[in-house]
Amino acid sequence: MAFDQSSNSTNRWLAFELSVLRRLKFNSVLIPFVGEPDLGVHLKRWGVRVLVNDCRQWAWTKSVARVENNHERLNEDDLEILLADAYVPGYELRHKISRKWFREIDAWWFDNVRAQAENLDSKYKRALAISLLISAADYARSFNDETLLLRQPLSAAFRRLWKIEQPPINNKQENICHAGTARDFLAEARGDLLFLRLPQAELGRNAQCAWREEYARGADDFWPGFENATANSLEAGTYTKTQYLRFVEDALETSLHLPQWALCFAESRFASAEEIVEIVRRLRKVDAIYTKDFSELTGARATIITTN
Repeated sequence: MAFDQSSNSTNRWLAFELSVLRRLKFNSVLIPFVGEPDLGVHLKRWGVRVLVNDCRQWAWTKSVARVENNHERLNEDDLEILLADAYVPGYELRHKISRKWFREIDAWWFDNVRAQAENLDSKYKRALAISLLISAADYARSFNDETLLLRQPLSAAFRRLWKIEQPPINNKQENICHAGTARDFLAEARGDLLFLRLPQAELGRNAQCAWREEYARGADDFWPGFENATANSLEAGTYTKTQYLRFVEDALETSLHLPQWALCFAESRFASAEEIVEIVRRLRKVDAIYTKDFSELTGARATIITTN
């Protein structure tokens, strides 16, 4: 499944994942490709300790805000600080990358609020503010020249997003957010269950949400290093079928110390369900295989393989 789908398809995919996970017994879970943090948030509600990873800064930031964070929220005073003089242009943009993705007046707003967010006195408040900025950017980018008149002012949209933000879930656990490669994360982390959602979309500079990564990092000159760090892995995004299957097997071999696996994927030109099942069976006894047809929404059929 691509990490960036419509809200409806994402919610239905999440419901399928949760329906399978309810059948398993585990107190901690490792999610090496977290993307949006919604699954981790739901598992926190079950009292599960959640350990997540994503090499993308925007995804890591969202997970710090919603998965690692058990207590903190942005309050009204924080909002006043963040939105003070948000539209006032300065001498030059602090993060010039904003102009690449937004209209000039919007670029100033995103630059100013981002600067205020970075000055907040808490790691979690900074992550919450930047997560809201990414949501506000999703909102701003959903309009084109023909529909721009229907858009709310960005400060009003930001405040509305803040008001509907769910409070943090306190699962009384030390939840961990890692910002490296999936292989390093899997080699080092310990827990009861691996939930491996295989990426089906480009994660790098050609991804649909590449703008998120550039905005989160404040530049676009990091891509060569990003691509070098994620080469020869599932994060690479561009590979042959043979490479893809080898990368899947490598990820699972790196996870042999974890007692249970739940492997979630959609069939693609890189691999059929039968090929993925065969890889799993070479390493572990397959407990169950669950499928769900999402072809009317995404053109894909989802499969989750569980082992114990």
